[in-house]
Amino acid sequence: MKPHLTIRGAALAQLPIFVAVAELRSFTAAARRLGLSTSAASQAVVRLETELGVTLLNRTTRSVNVTDAGARLLDEVAPALRVASAALANAKTERQGLSGSLRLNVPRIACRVGLPSLLAEYARRHPEVRVEVEVEDRQVDIVKEGFDAGIRAHASIHKDMIEVRLTPPVHFAVVGSKRYFARHPKPKHPRDLVHHACLGWRSLAGGSEYRWEFSDKGRELEVSVRGPLLSNDTELLVACAERDLGLAFVVESEARRALEAGALETALDAYATSVDGLFLYFPTSARGEPKLRAFVECARELSTKQKATKGRMPGKR
Repeated sequence: MKPHLTIRGAALAQLPIFVAVAELRSFTAAARRLGLSTSAASQAVVRLETELGVTLLNRTTRSVNVTDAGARLLDEVAPALRVASAALANAKTERQGLSGSLRLNVPRIACRVGLPSLLAEYARRHPEVRVEVEVEDRQVDIVKEGFDAGIRAHASIHKDMIEVRLTPPVHFAVVGSKRYFARHPKPKHPRDLVHHACLGWRSLAGGSEYRWEFSDKGRELEVSVRGPLLSNDTELLVACAERDLGLAFVVESEARRALEAGALETALDAYATSVDGLFLYFPTSARGEPKLRAFVECARELSTKQKATKGRMPGKR
């Protein structure tokens, strides 16, 4: 019998080949993945079986499958090999620097809340990475559609995803121009909105028009509104509110410039609501990817800075 150390050393060199064949159920596909000839892959598995004294794969001219012993070895070894491969890739990345592409799927609100600062910092740190951002409000399966990560509100993210906070809680506001309020007294209660021109919102995904949401002494309150405009773009709603067309219900930060400049004023502040903010999310299997890990690090740092400086925005009326 060969010394134990010699057996272990030889077996370790052949394990990645066995794992590739066992996962792909094909010597040809495994050899292609590893850059080997099919015969070299087959010989490596034979040597591993000989050294271990067990049959790991059942093979015919038409198919390959794992034996019980092979299945046990695959279950125990494959995760460890992935961890080792990730560690080697990380070490190489630290030496060479990050490069390639990082694909994100985000809603339009993220382009105005949180994301621009994150992209700027990430680009400063990792200039060789090209971030591809696809902007859409519909719900997307980021894994199926080939994205590395996405940004959404907490309630829209599946439970099997890892989440990293991107923004603080998001506050909503009813906004209108001074000229509009000069002609129409500010509503004192959400039910007064039935007497106002309200600029409605409907998501890109379609469905019914959004009912404006408020909190009345701890109770949730929804109001159906009517007005001269219905859009799926909040930037347009804010611009039209500035031009006296009616009241808009938007994320407060999306109207920040207009509020600070005095072009818009808020109403129904006592009934305003908030949601938990926006989160960067990605599948568990992707957390070892260096480009994504660096992006997550930037997101966490940005969130910490925002938490330290966050306050109610100035210019609120």
